[in-house]
Amino acid sequence: MNTLKIAAATGAVILIAACGQAANGQATNEQAETSDVREEKLQEFDAVSGTYVSEATHRYITFSYLHQGYSRPHVRFDDWTGTLDWNADDPAASSIAVTINAASISSGVPKFDDHLRSADFFDTDAHPEITFASTRVERTGDVTGKITGDLTIKGVTKPVTLDVTYNKSAYEQRGKSYKIGFSATAAVKRSDFGVDKYTPFVGDDVEIVIEAEFEKPAEG
Repeated sequence: MNTLKIAAATGAVILIAACGQAANGQATNEQAETSDVREEKLQEFDAVSGTYVSEATHRYITFSYLHQGYSRPHVRFDDWTGTLDWNADDPAASSIAVTINAASISSGVPKFDDHLRSADFFDTDAHPEITFASTRVERTGDVTGKITGDLTIKGVTKPVTLDVTYNKSAYEQRGKSYKIGFSATAAVKRSDFGVDKYTPFVGDDVEIVIEAEFEKPAEG
């Protein structure tokens, strides 16, 4: 009887292992097929060439810095627009321009926001806009690239490079428009732009994170 039990248990283990291998094999094949399909779509770009504008309800620019070594606050700009001239055949031939309402800065602390708008930092009365205009777009991979451009803050213009990831492009039937989504990051020194109050007590290095969707109304 013990021999039969051992044989049955051994058979069950072998069966489970075989099923697991088959399932793993199927999953691997499905992943490969999904990857192939995604690669094909990425090569095609499901959005036509043309001028796209940032979609107001899905666009974010935030930045963070080290505060006295204790924490990394995250601050955002609530009001900004971007115009993307998209070249689906040659993404490296695309360009982008962004205008930020500097006074729309938001830390979640109203008193601090007022200080950020003052001459100590962004001086928004004298310099109401922050701008970025691309000068070069480089494709570094199937879904990655670098966008170099001129960033202007408080009347000071410096070159900045964004590391960009292409997320998705598609035609959306509901909105009758083509859409493209990107994620991007960059690093700057605030002292380069005259926003250097309290450095080095408060960190000089600023990390920028951008999430944005752009849309182009379909013709007709």
